[in-house]
Amino acid sequence: MTSKDFTSFLKSISTIPLSVLDANIPKNNYTPLELSISNKDLQHVDVGSSSALEVYITNHMHNHNALVAFGGYNETRNIYQRSVYFNQTNLDTERNIHIGMDLWIAANSPIFSPLNATVHSFKNNTNHGDYGPTIILKHHINTVEFYTLYGHLSVASIADLKVGQVFNEGQQIATLGEATVNGDYPPHLHFQIIKDMQGLEGDYPGVCNKKDLEFYLENCPDPNLLLGL
Repeated sequence: MTSKDFTSFLKSISTIPLSVLDANIPKNNYTPLELSISNKDLQHVDVGSSSALEVYITNHMHNHNALVAFGGYNETRNIYQRSVYFNQTNLDTERNIHIGMDLWIAANSPIFSPLNATVHSFKNNTNHGDYGPTIILKHHINTVEFYTLYGHLSVASIADLKVGQVFNEGQQIATLGEATVNGDYPPHLHFQIIKDMQGLEGDYPGVCNKKDLEFYLENCPDPNLLLGL
């Protein structure tokens, strides 16, 4: 399936926006959040500190009367420079372009499957700046198979999980983790659509480098195609 066909397919799945957070949160309680290198406000924030970044995000949400902040797809960020897991000396190979959507909301917030699914894999990715506990769901709709990834979860979310476990659309799959377990970030969900898992289990890159960007944008289209934010 071509990238264009896959995008059209994702748009056709539902006539209404799908939810990975509590569906009862009104859409007017969501606010966009930019964490790109072009955001001049971040020049005054120690983005290497999860607590300092959390203060910035919390204030942004308060100023916009929001319960959730969202954004980040195809966004070049400098917040990954604190971690050797992402950092490279070559600018073309430094992983700093975010290819999922982040939804910033309080720790322990419930996370829901947007579609009927089975558990493809899960893992606690414990590198500094990584996902922490992660769940990958597999979806099969009209002969098309694809995946969604949920990162920065609580440890309890994967404690009793089983590969092949079934979740129905709208069923809770997890809760969000705190900075001590989620890779050292303010609490948030990293949500990503993946066309081809490339044989990986429990993990898939959510941040890429400039050299590989074209491939990852094709394999991981904009999550807003499902969420409609």
